[in-house]
Amino acid sequence: MTNTTLLEKKVKEIYDILKNVDTQENHHGVLSGMSGISLFQFYYARLTEKEEPADIGVNTISKTIEEINNGYAFPTFCTGIAGAGWVLELLNEEEFIDINNDELLSDLDEYLFASMKENADNGYYDFLHGAIGYGYYFLKRYENTRSADLKSRYKEYISYLIVALKKSSITDETGTYWKTTLNQEEGLVGVNLSLSHGISSIINFLSRVYIHNDFKQEVQNLLESTVTYILSHKSEDRSTTSKFPSWIYEGMDKKPKARLAWCYGDLGVGVSLWKAGKAMANSEYKEEAIEIIKYAAQRKDIVEAGVKDAGFCHGSCGIASIFNYMYKETQEPIFKDTADFWINEVLKMDTHEGNAGYVQWQGNLENWKEETNLLEGIAGIGLTMISFLANFDTKWDECLMIS
Repeated sequence: MTNTTLLEKKVKEIYDILKNVDTQENHHGVLSGMSGISLFQFYYARLTEKEEPADIGVNTISKTIEEINNGYAFPTFCTGIAGAGWVLELLNEEEFIDINNDELLSDLDEYLFASMKENADNGYYDFLHGAIGYGYYFLKRYENTRSADLKSRYKEYISYLIVALKKSSITDETGTYWKTTLNQEEGLVGVNLSLSHGISSIINFLSRVYIHNDFKQEVQNLLESTVTYILSHKSEDRSTTSKFPSWIYEGMDKKPKARLAWCYGDLGVGVSLWKAGKAMANSEYKEEAIEIIKYAAQRKDIVEAGVKDAGFCHGSCGIASIFNYMYKETQEPIFKDTADFWINEVLKMDTHEGNAGYVQWQGNLENWKEETNLLEGIAGIGLTMISFLANFDTKWDECLMIS
């Protein structure tokens, strides 16, 4: 059971902090910027059935639009224009606002495509900061545009990314994968399996693309072969707490060890396999996903799991959200129980002064940082709490490749 009264009180505290649009955020992306904070304000308005939070949300997203019109040019999904554009699309879908995004956003297409193209041509597929993030934005525009010409444009953009993925991939007896620099300082090269930066995000993205007839044939073999690769690295060793490592590289420890989190580890692999299974009507993929996430449900020692804070990216909110989503998808009781466990851990972590009691761990227990954004700060914590309180569907976590 979750403590509804405590959640409601904490969400109100977070709202009171985020009421002012002049927060510490200097960027405008969905995960690390002002537009993501507007999502919290709009969903809080729907939760409380009050007008003030929605009015503040309008002011927040209006400031983002104004900054872009005045020359703000950082392009990425996590931190910049692509993410802000994605938020405007979701706000329209959820009927929080009524705005002509075809008119507002299409002038940015050429710039964002050039950014995506540069990343894709260089093999930089990072979801948060690279080509997959731009592709995720263009997929949302493809799905929502009312213009046949713009739909054709976005189809070309997405196809470009798919072709680039195929060109840079490696296929062997284990399946299809992409190599990347894992550690710049050490010059370590290998395969990143994560949802935030690696192959899980590619599977997740391709699964969302696959459901559209324009791309189904183009991505089917690539998607299946990438799933084959990631499953080839699943450990059956029951003595390990995780089934997958974070990275694959030469000379690595054969026993997988990964934190429990949204960003890295089994949960991102599992939720992406679930997406592939649903998209392709593949029961084997779905069964693998459920098995992986059930195995992760055993990890309730926060020290062993590597959980240091409540933030979404690598903290307890991301864990709670994935289990909550998987319960809604499957009705498996273990997912509900585990989601409740982790949201209660979130409530226990409000032990700091200011910022509703939540700060981001910086790698040193004496080095904490107040954050207001969605990915690592209180906007994401508040949105997670809203999803546990709401009697309506919340789609905001689609920005993290969950819903």
